[in-house]
Amino acid sequence: MNIKRDLTLLTDFYELTMANGYFEDDKKETIAYFDMFFRKVPDNGGFAIMAGLEQVIEYLKDLSFHDEDIIYLRSKKIFSEAFLTYLKEFTFSCSVWAIEEGEPIFPNEPILVVKGPIIEAQLIETMILLTINHQSLIATKASRIVRAASNRAVLEFGSRRAQGYDGAIYGARAAYIGGCVGTSCTLTDKMLKVPALGTMAHSYVQMYDSELSAFKAYARIYPENCTLLVDTYDVLKSGVPNAIKTFNEVIVPKGYRPKAIRIDSGDITYLSKEARKMLDEANYPDCKIVASNSLDEYIIRELLIQGAKIDLFGVGERLITSKSSPIFGGVYKLVAIEEKGKLIPKIKISENVSKITNPGFKQIYRFFSKKTNKALADVITLNEEIILKDQEYEIFDPNNPWKRKTLKDFTVKKMLVPIFENGKCVYQTPSIEDIRNRCQEELTRLWDSVLRFENPHEYYVDLSQKLWDLKNEMIYSHSLK
Repeated sequence: MNIKRDLTLLTDFYELTMANGYFEDDKKETIAYFDMFFRKVPDNGGFAIMAGLEQVIEYLKDLSFHDEDIIYLRSKKIFSEAFLTYLKEFTFSCSVWAIEEGEPIFPNEPILVVKGPIIEAQLIETMILLTINHQSLIATKASRIVRAASNRAVLEFGSRRAQGYDGAIYGARAAYIGGCVGTSCTLTDKMLKVPALGTMAHSYVQMYDSELSAFKAYARIYPENCTLLVDTYDVLKSGVPNAIKTFNEVIVPKGYRPKAIRIDSGDITYLSKEARKMLDEANYPDCKIVASNSLDEYIIRELLIQGAKIDLFGVGERLITSKSSPIFGGVYKLVAIEEKGKLIPKIKISENVSKITNPGFKQIYRFFSKKTNKALADVITLNEEIILKDQEYEIFDPNNPWKRKTLKDFTVKKMLVPIFENGKCVYQTPSIEDIRNRCQEELTRLWDSVLRFENPHEYYVDLSQKLWDLKNEMIYSHSLK
């Protein structure tokens, strides 16, 4: 389920001026191929996580120009009437392939491919980029935070700090894919089935004459799921003692056990250690301690190194905005066209070597060791190439191109799967739980050296020999022009 809005014109204006140009120059039927890919993992990590595909699918299913869109475009006085008629009769007819949500993804490999008439393929660029860039960014950040928490649950608490309501809603979805157990955003639960969780704010405690009366009022209403915020006044002098008193006088007499206390300020390591002692001495070793307050993966890791007694983390602004690395630099580039039924590869040349694109219609194969089940490498091939298991395959070291590595005893998986065929959706979108589970499963198939935060091992992403040769031939031929 998504927010139903007309997003057709959520596109950069130059997509429309180019489209009008293609139309007027009689290129509207030319078949084009575009790749979406990114060049750098946020936070200098070893991998990113694919997210946002479901929302891209919903957008493409609903793509059409309404009367008010045509009226607006006519008012700009730069588009031909024939082109506006074309838009009014527009029906999406492209084919799309993509890496599935929850999969680890790596720089410079196509994570989504579009094939179709140039006007259609061009018009959808902005929405594809903003959707996948945003959700992949947040899913990747969430994964880092969850891994730092070392098997402790993480809640996404960032709605009020998100960049707009879409950032809150779909950021919460992405955080769940990345491993968070739930969100504070109620609408994301209603719309997208991401569990909404939460208890009280400081204002609830302040509303009552005393902290104890606030705790008891809350416990009477929610005896089965009583989590108390203990830092409104003083965590150790009043907060935890009043929580324990509430558990003794309200929760236990009703036949329940307390769920947790939450600490949202102060020296969390010290406070959590002391609170743990107090709860244990009061016979509440099962009462968990929740920590929040401007956390991220580095702070969480440091807290745990210091011995903080925390069972669950609530993470807000630094997750929902990916504050430390707030841009996922996905791009959308033309890689081929068709002329008279023949594929003509295209390449973008740059003095910056990292910005030279990989030409042609492509596929990605991911290699897994039969012995360890770990991912060994990705190889980007031309689409017609086939890699079979149980064959030896030679790849280049990405840091040392003169070095080769021979892969043996492996299985392979095609990473780009069909999503649309000639405008018809052929992909069954998994449930959010299945996507989240896929993410957790596929992360276990990455080596620890790729997962680490500092100086991760650069995962092998190689080009097949045919693609390598094509790219170099095109670079050389352009250098002669």
